[in-house]
Amino acid sequence: MKYKKIENHYIVRIDKGEEVIAKITELCLKENITLGSITGIGATNNVTIGLYDTEAKKYNKNTLLEPLEITSLTGNISTMDGKPYLHLHITVGNKDNIVYGGHLNECFISATCELHILKIDGEMDRYFDPEIGLNLYKI
Repeated sequence: MKYKKIENHYIVRIDKGEEVIAKITELCLKENITLGSITGIGATNNVTIGLYDTEAKKYNKNTLLEPLEITSLTGNISTMDGKPYLHLHITVGNKDNIVYGGHLNECFISATCELHILKIDGEMDRYFDPEIGLNLYKI
């Protein structure tokens, strides 16, 4: 991963073989990013996405192992228990232009990934809500 900081913006390149969530978390720790937004594009050949089942209160996960274009990666950065907490969604398309999307669980880069991260001054913590079964903003 390489990055450049311009004011409160980070221009990030995640390289082939690197895992997206691990690299963004590493950057958040290094640069003390506790609140922010993320957008990005790129390419993967190994991504796990999920859909939250509100009745069962669990994620149904699907791993895709094929060449895929990351057409959109978006989400936010907050904290939970004093650590960076990433909430990311991803949309990927295959060679036939079939598109898959959902909550991002894991994504390994096959060529490159270009991200823009906006650091927001402040903090937003999360807590686990047992009724919903998700980690929600403490507002």
